[in-house]
Amino acid sequence: MKVITYNVNGIRAAMSKGLIDWIRSEDPDVLCLQEIKASPDQVGVFEFEELGYHHYWYPAQKKGYSGVAIFSKQEPKKVTYGCGIKAYDDEGRILTAEFDNYTVMSVYHPSGSSGEDRQAFKMKWLSDYQTYIEKLRQQQPNLILCGDFNICHRAIDIHNPKSNANTSGFLPEEREWMEGFVNSGFIDSFRHLNKEPHHYSWWSYRAGSRGKNLGWRIDYNMVAHHLENKIKNACILPQAMHSDHCPVVLEIE
Repeated sequence: MKVITYNVNGIRAAMSKGLIDWIRSEDPDVLCLQEIKASPDQVGVFEFEELGYHHYWYPAQKKGYSGVAIFSKQEPKKVTYGCGIKAYDDEGRILTAEFDNYTVMSVYHPSGSSGEDRQAFKMKWLSDYQTYIEKLRQQQPNLILCGDFNICHRAIDIHNPKSNANTSGFLPEEREWMEGFVNSGFIDSFRHLNKEPHHYSWWSYRAGSRGKNLGWRIDYNMVAHHLENKIKNACILPQAMHSDHCPVVLEIE
């Protein structure tokens, strides 16, 4: 099964840059999108249906903001919208699809970069998210969590760790949370198979950062630890240019 996570930073904008042709070429079994910034009635969904996808959307209440989606070749047994906490569900941050062998989540963690209030919101979210996942995996242990976590886990995951040491997304308390989350029973599938530096999934639009590969690795496919021997491949696709993020691929048995 080929799973791809992709923060498209506006699905309509991404479609105008060739997203449909790219999906046709990559042909994922499951595609998890974040920051869709649209509802299905605003998008030509027939193009996705022509590619053979069942599609599930969870936009934010606020127009043009946040939102997640899952496109799947196989129809899920069950789709769950949100996590039951209104503050997060209003922002369209969690969508979960249950299949026979796996449960796949598209998740968009908040950013704290706009100020102290949103950073506090992000830290509260991280605590609540971990609690939600711990409960969820008691019922659905074969979890694959796909999405933009808005955190670089370690120094290898960011182009300049020293100058960003006090920047949201690389704060000590965020990285500590990520370390604890992984240690609670998840595998960062990309880093599990790829130990080399300079692999990133997001670049600022400023100062030609992408061309210089001055990036951050903040998009992940997290796999429940007992599925380790099922992981066959994991890679990042920086050549996909529909967003300021790029897709991250997981191939699992």
